[in-house]
Amino acid sequence: MGVELAGQSMTNESQIIEVEVVEIDGAAPAAKFPPREPVPAPSRDWQKWLKRLSWMRQLDRRWWPLWVLLASIGIILLFTVGLVVGVIVVIFRYLNGLVRAIFR
Repeated sequence: MGVELAGQSMTNESQIIEVEVVEIDGAAPAAKFPPREPVPAPSRDWQKWLKRLSWMRQLDRRWWPLWVLLASIGIILLFTVGLVVGVIVVIFRYLNGLVRAIFR
């Protein structure tokens, strides 16, 4: 029972491939990679991650005009919404007082 690969006949015995060589002639082969250092116990690693993932990073100095413009627009919108709400409250109180005066 043989398998033919690229014109060559292979038997089951020649198909076995050794993945890891543990020892050759009584000596272990040299390691390809240096041994890994043990992982240190987590102490305050979460603080480093918090600094990395925080949205309060120092902004790039090249973009300060954009941030000033966006902050100005945000403040103007905030004041505008507050002004509109204030006007609506004043009109509501005026109409409420008018309706109470009429039906008294």
